[in-house]
Amino acid sequence: MSPSGRPWSLSLVFLLGMASQGITCPSRCSCQYLEVNCTGQQLQEFPVDIPLDTRQLILAANNVSYLPAVELSFLADLVYLDCRKNLLGDDLDFTFIGVAKLVYLDLSFNNLTQVTFSTFSHLLSLVVLKISDNPNLVAIEKDAFANNTWLRHLDVSRTGLTFLDTSTIQDLPNLRLLGLSDNPWHCNCSFLDFITWMMESDVHFPDADNITCYSPAGLRALRMPAAEAHLHFSCLTQLYKQDYVFLCLVGFCIFLAGTVAAWLAGVCAVIYEAHASKGEEEDVEEEEEEDT
Repeated sequence: MSPSGRPWSLSLVFLLGMASQGITCPSRCSCQYLEVNCTGQQLQEFPVDIPLDTRQLILAANNVSYLPAVELSFLADLVYLDCRKNLLGDDLDFTFIGVAKLVYLDLSFNNLTQVTFSTFSHLLSLVVLKISDNPNLVAIEKDAFANNTWLRHLDVSRTGLTFLDTSTIQDLPNLRLLGLSDNPWHCNCSFLDFITWMMESDVHFPDADNITCYSPAGLRALRMPAAEAHLHFSCLTQLYKQDYVFLCLVGFCIFLAGTVAAWLAGVCAVIYEAHASKGEEEDVEEEEEEDT
């Protein structure tokens, strides 16, 4: 207990509050102990004068179109970064190279177009990644999350994704929640492996009823369980015209090879017989000459 009779915890909060008053705070932002909140301030650029010991930075609902990697690298202790509802585009490669402690990253409601290996490869501690509601996001590289092995929550809902390679997701050992809803998935034979993984995985898919096929037209609005059954039938049991042509060509080659082999065997047999007969005749002639 403190001399005034109050718990030490209250005194500590008071001291921390006093300490925070002496810390510089970015213009139009509010600052608390280890937290900077710039929500909805119509910022055009990344704010300056952010305290270097900041752990939580909230830039939601602004007009920021670029995150400077150098300025971010000064915030080496940052663990929480909320950049939802901004204008961030596809120039995020190597942006997060200096914030390796980041655990939570929200880039939803932006203008991302692709995710490459270099986008998040330095975020080795990342647990939650939200890149949903990026309608122009059309590509995620196969090894985009190869270094994010601690990732537990990944949301790519409501983007422009039509395809996702199975290895991109199944190699995340700690993944527990994956958002995939309201994307224009192209349910063809190449996508069958991913759908099968979904059906067999222990990962939870929120809003699963809205994970449906967008194309081809015959499968539009079909949910993934039904799509898997359809694709298993059409991709694994039926043959297309080119498959029949290929099989016919293989059969013809086998027949031709067998015919040629039989002809060669026949020729060899005839030559052998002719040679054997000639040898017998010579033996007979030699015996006759000896008798005479």
